[in-house]
Amino acid sequence: MNLNTFLKDDKIRATISESWSVSWPMILIMFFESLIGLTDVYVAGKFGKEAQAAYGVAFQLYFIFIIIGMALGVGAVSVIARLFTSDRREEFGRAVNSSLAMSAITGSLFGILGLAFSRNLVDILNIPHQLKVLAIPFIMIYSLGFLFDYILITTNGILRACNMIKKSLITMSVVCVLNVAFNFLLPFRTPLGFKGIAAATVISLFTGSIINMVYVRRVMGRGWRLSVLVIRKILNISWPAGLLQVLWQLGSMALFLILSLLPEHNIEIMAALTNGLRIESAIFLPAFAFNMANAVVVGNLLGKDKKDDAVRGGLVTAVTGVVIVAVLTIIIMLNARHIASFLSGNDTVISESVRYIYIALIFEPLMAWGVILGGGLNGAGDTRSVMTIIAAGIWLVRIPLSYFLGIYLGLGAIAVWWSMNLSILTQTIFISMRYFGKRWVARGTWQVEDI
Repeated sequence: MNLNTFLKDDKIRATISESWSVSWPMILIMFFESLIGLTDVYVAGKFGKEAQAAYGVAFQLYFIFIIIGMALGVGAVSVIARLFTSDRREEFGRAVNSSLAMSAITGSLFGILGLAFSRNLVDILNIPHQLKVLAIPFIMIYSLGFLFDYILITTNGILRACNMIKKSLITMSVVCVLNVAFNFLLPFRTPLGFKGIAAATVISLFTGSIINMVYVRRVMGRGWRLSVLVIRKILNISWPAGLLQVLWQLGSMALFLILSLLPEHNIEIMAALTNGLRIESAIFLPAFAFNMANAVVVGNLLGKDKKDDAVRGGLVTAVTGVVIVAVLTIIIMLNARHIASFLSGNDTVISESVRYIYIALIFEPLMAWGVILGGGLNGAGDTRSVMTIIAAGIWLVRIPLSYFLGIYLGLGAIAVWWSMNLSILTQTIFISMRYFGKRWVARGTWQVEDI
């Protein structure tokens, strides 16, 4: 089938339209989140390379604490998206209530744990002392916002699954404006200084969670009735996604620790990785937007029992996402030095950031393909296979090769960047094999009748 015939196919055109209706707001949402991250790094850079590197460490710990919330969001979208397009309205309302209750409880719990144990976690990390001093208060302030972040993640997922993605877009635009504004106000205009970056995040998360709760109220079940079956199903889908996030974030921390072992310019290279990841997020986050959109597309179609359309929808969404990611990759690579210079004034950090961009972004379209297909698998509830494949890529390829080539053989940071690329190649190959095998389409995942 040539491109012209492909685009004239009514089902394919309908699938592209449906996928794009979810994807374009998600792209903007991810852009807002990327803008917040870039602003964080920029402001941290104004306080020096140590502050920038400490922010990178604290941000990784922050994500470790909200992993459960992200995982519950994956499970909630899979269940709610399928119930939304079925005729089981009572179960749908209970699913919304149940997902909100779980997010509130876990968010509160991890907020308490974050305040109590952040210092201990930072202390055991093998990073320079000057970074620990900056990272500890930063992550403790972040802990105050865990409850709001959990609620925001879950409510965004509910709105996405219920075809109310534009409501989520409005909320995240407000969150972005507030976060960026307070990023420049609190660090420079108040005694908080560097810690104002974290305070800005907490304030914006609180505001966003309140706005989203107003939107979600209209789809909630009556009387806060919960469903044990729905909770079990969400947890069954969520735990592999949660474990994957744990392994992913621990892998990111392991990379920082490996880079800290470099004999020269280790702090500058750690700062460069922080900056490089933030720059790369301008591409990764749109890919992740299509990942989440694909979960909704596949979940909704499976809820209608349109299995062939679900497979086709996932592929069309992936192709669309890869095209966009490829264009963004070219733009960023052509402007790599200008962007890196904006985030740091240190020549070594800038040079290492540029080198990271040139190496890492080569595999970015390939990464997008695997990530977006993985979103389709998540929407079908096949989170275990996604977890197994990506975790293996990180811990059997990325981390061992990074240490062996970068530290043991003394090839330095460049070997770490190429090891990351090889892990992406491995993950993408196996994700594609799983998707085209179509075992996830069968009843072996789950059906709405199971609830």
